[in-house]
Amino acid sequence: MPQRPRSVNCPTCGQPVEWRPENRWRPFCSERCKLIDLGGWATERYRVPAEPATGQAQPGQEPVS
Repeated sequence: MPQRPRSVNCPTCGQPVEWRPENRWRPFCSERCKLIDLGGWATERYRVPAEPATGQAQPGQEPVS
């Protein structure tokens, strides 16, 4: 019995997407959803939390010399 491809939800619109090599936009359902996500990163709507490096100023603070 052939295995059914894994299905994931598109991170942008939530539509089910088959995780297959032929799906060039995976994990997105389309180029449109992929570009919407890329735009979110470009406009800093998405951010990866991180601790500031030692000696770096926080926003609104003077730099440490």
